[in-house]
Amino acid sequence: MTDVPSDKWQYQVRIRLSPRYADLARKDPSNAELSSINTLLVKYQASLNCQFDAFADYVAQAEREGTEHYPLYRWTRETIEDPVKKAKYLEAFTLYVHDDEVYDKAIADALETDLHGLARHWNGAITDIRKFDTNPAHNPQPPSYDKR
Repeated sequence: MTDVPSDKWQYQVRIRLSPRYADLARKDPSNAELSSINTLLVKYQASLNCQFDAFADYVAQAEREGTEHYPLYRWTRETIEDPVKKAKYLEAFTLYVHDDEVYDKAIADALETDLHGLARHWNGAITDIRKFDTNPAHNPQPPSYDKR
């Protein structure tokens, strides 16, 4: 396997919000209590996307269009129906930049740095910040299910 330079990978930043702020971000994203993060989002032309909502949308689309075309349907449906996992993913948000799910490392690095600065001053609203890359060696492979 050939090593690919890290600047060839794309990146994604994800955050976890405390339950109160996660609920606001999902139901009332323009709420004044979110002004700190909204200012940062504007700076990067970014948006917060709740992972639970994305999973639920995926399941709904698969059910409309035929689950056989959606290899992660079963895993995703089981995830959103599990109360423990549901609670976890309701607090997890992916940051899209310019409507893109992944973006250049320089953007991800700057966004991550600014989020850490915000987290230090924003009353425990951000409970976790993580940056991921698209290198398959760093990411779990999708579960395989018997299609019988």
